[in-house]
Amino acid sequence: MLKPIRRDFQVSFTYATLFTHNLFAIENPTLSDVIEGEKKRVLFVVDSEVARHNPHLNAAITRYCNHHHTKMHMASAPIVVPGGEQVKNTETHVDTLRKAVNDYGIDRHAYIVAIGGGAVLDMAGFAAATAHRGIRIIRVPTTVLAQNDAGVGVKNSINAFGKKNFLGTFAPPVAVINDFNFLETLEHRDWMAGVSEAIKVALLKDPAFFDYIHVHAEEIKQREMTPMEWLVYRCAELHTEHIATNGDPFEMGSSRPLDFGHWAAHKMEQLSNYAIRHGEAVAVGLALDVTYSYKLGMLPEADWRKVLLTFQKLGMAIYAEELDMVNEDGQRHVFAGLKEFQEHLGGQLTIMLLEGIGTGVEVHHIDLDVMAESIAMLKEWERTPQRGLPTAGAEKIFAGAPSGD
Repeated sequence: MLKPIRRDFQVSFTYATLFTHNLFAIENPTLSDVIEGEKKRVLFVVDSEVARHNPHLNAAITRYCNHHHTKMHMASAPIVVPGGEQVKNTETHVDTLRKAVNDYGIDRHAYIVAIGGGAVLDMAGFAAATAHRGIRIIRVPTTVLAQNDAGVGVKNSINAFGKKNFLGTFAPPVAVINDFNFLETLEHRDWMAGVSEAIKVALLKDPAFFDYIHVHAEEIKQREMTPMEWLVYRCAELHTEHIATNGDPFEMGSSRPLDFGHWAAHKMEQLSNYAIRHGEAVAVGLALDVTYSYKLGMLPEADWRKVLLTFQKLGMAIYAEELDMVNEDGQRHVFAGLKEFQEHLGGQLTIMLLEGIGTGVEVHHIDLDVMAESIAMLKEWERTPQRGLPTAGAEKIFAGAPSGD
């Protein structure tokens, strides 16, 4: 009998998350420096909302490529695709990009530059990863959520079968370029929605960062750029650090700490027909799992109150009516999100909860009665908001962060 042939191999991959202003100013070398080689063909994909708020963007891209013609040339006019979750709900736009790859001769040494929110980056990344078995992609996130979370990781996806991110790939980008100027044109909902992902990672990994968000919540709400730039930077740093060092970048196991609060969030998005922004749903999902942690006696009351007060200071909702939607048997639809979350990962159900700000703990069972009580508590809090700081020490500012003054 022939012996099995086994070989171990490792693939090393490095990509940078870069921060800049005015990316397409001709004197800004950030994008051209990322392109390796000379006269590389580049296909630009632009979120329709970004195009609407930046009517001169296409002309700026053209001028930039003409100025840096020794490094790159445009394969075609930028392809504009719908912004928001709708772009992920069918394969239509994936097929559009795959056709463009074929029509314009985009090979594995060419580049796709995707400019937009997290949904557009997800879709474009999926198209790039599945054309020619992988085309180099540069992400240019344009929302807070995309710059600090969705755009900086290694995942790409679209939705299918009524489930979020059912089809997708793990394919790292060549680079992520965060241009803070794009944030200035965001609607207020999109400005705020990405803050929840920063709160998530701060609750799990960095209590001082959480204190920074708590202290500067009003400034962030008022769209002051200095604290928001720091929030984006530190959140992106913590996310990429986790991806690079936790030992499971392609999620082969059942544990996914950075999806804290997401089992309910994904289901609420679907139940709302994606009227709820992802970041808005994550805020509610975090509040729910934090409240559940408190109800179980795991999380001190002062920490629980501090988290909810932070969302309150930011003006972010911690309850959504989708939490109380029921089927014909009176069962909450949102609880189906637990099974879908487990199916997505495989293995045993693994949910992240909180023992303290900065200390997460994984559990493998959820008491639905206690979770229902937690929903009722959030609904009551939303009706009668609390006042006052719950703990001492909230005045601490994260070391190295700008003051925002």
